[in-house]
Amino acid sequence: MCRRDPGVAETLVEAVSMSALECQFQFRFERWNCTLEGRYRASLLKRGFKETAFLYAISSAGLTHALAKACSAGRMERCTCDEAPDLENREAWQWGGCGDNLKYSSKFVKEFLGRRSSKDLRARVDFHNNLVGVKVIKAGVETTCKCHGVSGSCTVRTCWRQLAPFHEVGKHLKHKYETALKVGSTTNEATGEAGAISPPRGRGSGTGGSDPLPRTPELVHLDDSPSFCLAGRFSPGTAGRRCHREKNCESICCGRGHNTQSRVVTRPCQCQVRWCCYVECRQCTQREEVYTCKG
Repeated sequence: MCRRDPGVAETLVEAVSMSALECQFQFRFERWNCTLEGRYRASLLKRGFKETAFLYAISSAGLTHALAKACSAGRMERCTCDEAPDLENREAWQWGGCGDNLKYSSKFVKEFLGRRSSKDLRARVDFHNNLVGVKVIKAGVETTCKCHGVSGSCTVRTCWRQLAPFHEVGKHLKHKYETALKVGSTTNEATGEAGAISPPRGRGSGTGGSDPLPRTPELVHLDDSPSFCLAGRFSPGTAGRRCHREKNCESICCGRGHNTQSRVVTRPCQCQVRWCCYVECRQCTQREEVYTCKG
């Protein structure tokens, strides 16, 4: 695939980096702060935690977003601007507008990620969470228009589609993480084989055994998450983690308490723009307190 489609490999690397950074940003105040060093990532991906569901969703969303942007930026040979039939994209391109090619990127992502055997319960959950990431990208598409009539009037207007900033996507997926559904499997007692995934009552549900997934746009998971308080297979724990005393020290430090350290820092301050053309700042020194979790 990488040989056939020049530009794909670079975009994949960009998508991985973007997704990891966004994950770390969204979980920066949590016990699990999206620690993705090799052994922790490998252990997490073997289990069906809420955190794993988020990783699958943010990864597929990042890939979809990066590919759509790469198409509109002209960095891919097999795709260009979005060519939605209801928008005059050719005219828009002439006036500086180029729609993000979500049609190409979402199709590519589904083929790239693939669907494993429908008998594999975990594979169905992972595929579902992948699709949630793609759906969040689609839900955030906005139409941008530009007027270019006489004297700035809007007698002539061209429009094109743009994706939402990836921070907005990450924020939306973080909310879905917090409301994720735990699903289980119905087991055939005669054969001992897992059947359809069954969501909790009162939430989205399937339409029968032929549909193995609950009909819900929410993230789903199979296992209860560990506490992430102590070092283990899934995270390095929270000992030594910096926290915010009024916000999250109690939660992140898991009741162990925190240490307080006073330090002096120097930062630019009282900055002014000088003609022409630079910014001049003073250096201000102040004392601040740093809070870290006890071991």
